[in-house]
Amino acid sequence: MKSFFGHPPGLATLFFTEMWERFSYYGGRAMLILYMTAAVVSDNPGLGLTVVEAGALYGLYTAVVYMTNLPGGWIADKFIGARNAVFYGGVIIALGNLCLAAPFGLPSFYSGLGLIAIGTGLLKPNVSTMVGSLYGQGDARRDSAFSIFYMGINLGAFLAPLIAGYFGQNVNWRSGFLVVAIGMTLGLIQYKIGAKHLGDAGKLEKSADPEVHAKQKKSLQNGMLGLLAGVVILLAVHFTGIMPLTVVSVSDLVGILLLIVPVVYFGFLFTKGGFDDAEKKRIVAIIIFYLAAALFWSAFEQAGSTLTLFADRNTNNSFLGHSFPSTWWQSINALFIIGLSGVFAWLWLKLHSMKMEPSTPMKFVIGLLLVGVGFLILVPAAILIEKTGNRVGIHWLLMLYFIHTVGELFLSPVGLSAMTKLAPTRIVGQMMGIWFLGAATGNFIGGRVGGMFESFPLKNIFLAIFIFSLVASLIMFLLVPWMKRLMGEVK
Repeated sequence: MKSFFGHPPGLATLFFTEMWERFSYYGGRAMLILYMTAAVVSDNPGLGLTVVEAGALYGLYTAVVYMTNLPGGWIADKFIGARNAVFYGGVIIALGNLCLAAPFGLPSFYSGLGLIAIGTGLLKPNVSTMVGSLYGQGDARRDSAFSIFYMGINLGAFLAPLIAGYFGQNVNWRSGFLVVAIGMTLGLIQYKIGAKHLGDAGKLEKSADPEVHAKQKKSLQNGMLGLLAGVVILLAVHFTGIMPLTVVSVSDLVGILLLIVPVVYFGFLFTKGGFDDAEKKRIVAIIIFYLAAALFWSAFEQAGSTLTLFADRNTNNSFLGHSFPSTWWQSINALFIIGLSGVFAWLWLKLHSMKMEPSTPMKFVIGLLLVGVGFLILVPAAILIEKTGNRVGIHWLLMLYFIHTVGELFLSPVGLSAMTKLAPTRIVGQMMGIWFLGAATGNFIGGRVGGMFESFPLKNIFLAIFIFSLVASLIMFLLVPWMKRLMGEVK
């Protein structure tokens, strides 16, 4: 293969690796909250959790999936390299999905979620970092490459709910999880076969200084010991009865960590990182993008919680007289992405050549505004449901997902590209982890809001999300000039 849509052939390898990883993740996500809230005694038994418990567990799981991206990037940067991290992560994800498919109850279910979170932390930030490594500084193809890469993400996200969701809802939930395990395995095989196209991308640059290497090894050991100590303390607190651990209480604890971890991490970078003034300015820009991304994903990621329940309980899931599983709604956003990714890839290159391309901060402003507008559209639908008690047509969710998709394309692939351009070279994997930590915060909030589905009027929930997103976009708009100065030559 000489090129892949005008890009290095290594982009094809990473495109399909991420496609299968996202097939795994989104296939599981489409089924998760429905599986957790399904009755234990039924034709297709679930876990029998309440909506509040399921929302808290969904938020906890999806947050941890993205939280692990920061240590995953750090481990790759310091110890094993991005290329190895991607492979090891994929293996762990496949094992996690097999645990979800196993008929061993809650212990197997929780173990599976934990393994998927760990594996995703190793794979997700590092495969994105490797895409950036295929291009030199100033290569105008970089944003276009991430738009193509993003199409691979969404090809997997499109296929998974259709295939895994069908098996999950029409055969049994375990068969759906088995399908996504097979998908991840196919991705690993493809990754190994296509590794020859990656050149030096993702290879670890080892320090020649034995003292530095020893210090890195000690840091990893201390981190693992700290993690083990934390687990032991939590178990001790639980079994001694001081504070019994529940899904909700553990979810609350993760929410606190999501506030503390970035503050401590960025504080360390500024005081002990040894960066010059230009690098520090770019790190400040990364912090603002991180916060904006967290706000965006807190609205957008209602797709797996609030909007999944809305589709299952309040939408007439029928097209041209034929009913379809509610899990299939999780494919709509991806379908729109596939149709529009090429348009946006062309658009950025065209506007760049005309010197009219919006700056990265301005793209964030538009993305934040659009994700709120999507929820504003659902307010009349919620009022209609409240008045009639009937399900609404599919056009309401179709409009929301189209607007959300456009907003996502303004923000998400552009944000991925910005992280690889702004991050100092020696911490690029960690900065990609920070980007996904923003997604972790958004997913956590999304899950907890989903837990309110039965507690508050839908119109109030949708209107509140719109107002929240509108305010965030206005603040980001006011920061655009300052952000451009912080970014310097990086656009």
